[in-house]
Amino acid sequence: MIKHNNLLIYILLGIAVFLLFDFCLLFFVQQLNGIAIIQFILSVIFIVFSGIMLHFFIAARKKSDGLDEDQQRLQTLINSMVDFVNFKDGNGRWIEANDFGRRLFELEHVDYKGKKDSELANYTSFYNEALLYCEVSDEETWKKGHITRCEEKIPLPDGEIKTFDTIKVPLFHEDGSRRALVVIGRDITERVKAEKRLSDSQQQYKSLFDYNPDPVFMMDLHGNITNVNPKFRNITGPFHNQLSGACISDFIADTEDRINLKRSIDQVKESKAGITSGDFRFNSVNDEVFLLSCTFVPILIDGEMAGIIGYAKDVTAIRETEAILRKTEKLSVVGELAASVAHEVRNPLTSLKGFVQLLKDNETQYQNYYSIMLSELDRINQIVSELLVLAKPQESHFKKHNLIQLLRDVNTLLEPEAAYYSSELLINAKNSVPPISCEANGLKQVFINIIKNSIEASSRHIWIDFNTKGGWVIMTIKDDGCGIEEDRVRHLGEPFYSSKEKGTGLGLTVSYRIIEAHKGKMTFQSEIGKGTEVQICLPIH
Repeated sequence: MIKHNNLLIYILLGIAVFLLFDFCLLFFVQQLNGIAIIQFILSVIFIVFSGIMLHFFIAARKKSDGLDEDQQRLQTLINSMVDFVNFKDGNGRWIEANDFGRRLFELEHVDYKGKKDSELANYTSFYNEALLYCEVSDEETWKKGHITRCEEKIPLPDGEIKTFDTIKVPLFHEDGSRRALVVIGRDITERVKAEKRLSDSQQQYKSLFDYNPDPVFMMDLHGNITNVNPKFRNITGPFHNQLSGACISDFIADTEDRINLKRSIDQVKESKAGITSGDFRFNSVNDEVFLLSCTFVPILIDGEMAGIIGYAKDVTAIRETEAILRKTEKLSVVGELAASVAHEVRNPLTSLKGFVQLLKDNETQYQNYYSIMLSELDRINQIVSELLVLAKPQESHFKKHNLIQLLRDVNTLLEPEAAYYSSELLINAKNSVPPISCEANGLKQVFINIIKNSIEASSRHIWIDFNTKGGWVIMTIKDDGCGIEEDRVRHLGEPFYSSKEKGTGLGLTVSYRIIEAHKGKMTFQSEIGKGTEVQICLPIH
């Protein structure tokens, strides 16, 4: 609007000047003829035409100056970018490219404008294939008709490979024909290398975690499980679907162990250092108990504690072996002691028993005392016999026997004592049990020791059951007596360990020795006020 006003003012001023000039000329000449009128009209036309030409010239000049200025700004902008920037027309000819892009493809001294990638490929042998591929990639973008994004790897002459995150933007005319293509490539080489290092580190960590032969688990600061390795899942079994988010103490079998676990977690949180906390009893899928020796290590991220890793080692077999070794060591000591004591005691014991028997037969006044003395001497003799069993291995003669028949023989022997204590033996012989190779007297001694313990524990009923599983005969002896404290169960079978007032603690020790000689196993479970269950497993073959 302003430009048009300027043109109108120019024309009016021009006409006014010419009118003034003509009137002055007429005033002095005093003539008004056709020549003057024609001159006046021509002057007006000249003024209008020259004004219009001048207007368009000025406008064109300003437009040209504006385009040059925009072009310079665009060139400055794209050259300042660290990305590869390229503008192409609808036919794939280069319109504009920044310095980075020209240096990348070794085209700094090439007049690239108006040339296609395939034409520019002739100027550089190293990037010949890369530039030819650009045309293929551009064509894919045109066909898709929308912005595309991909990672492109471009080799450098020094052997390094640059990775670019390339975005291609196709522009179309209103009729759908191709107008222009904008290509922007960002150098993400360092990011890709960092991601590769991170990925390698994660893979190494994952391999160390997943393929660790020992159980490993991760917890948050509250003791909730965040991750476990396959070895830990193998121990917990079907619970693995419920592991994430579960509290680690839910898998601890013992109350005291739960307390120790909480104490260990608190110590790690306070010290931000790893600690070894000893053994914990973990429940398994088959209700078995695994002993895991655990070491807890803090997970530190940027100096802040984000969780705790538990490195565990299954020491169940090791602890059982240690217990056997300790028991064996005790038996060895007992054996040495028994060998010396038995020989030293048995000879004078025989003499004492003989003289007491002689006095009992010839003296009537102290018959009661003599009977007590003989009973105690028999008890001492029994203890010496048990010591001799521990002192040296007894020669065993294994033959095929039926366990139910052996137990009935023991029942006949113990029936009077059971009746005296108001106990009842209930034998379930419904299940058929195959004969096994065993030493009959040794197993009878084991049955006698266990059943007598149940009778003396004030049991009203003693249930005896037989089963077969796999290659084993399983005999279960269960009573409803007073039971045994949990802390004392683990010590059963140790020499001289007994809860009885007159017990020697050698009966179960001898029983364990006999069962081990038969390649079998004997386990105890007991609860105060509810009774005791003994399970004896003997191999069929």
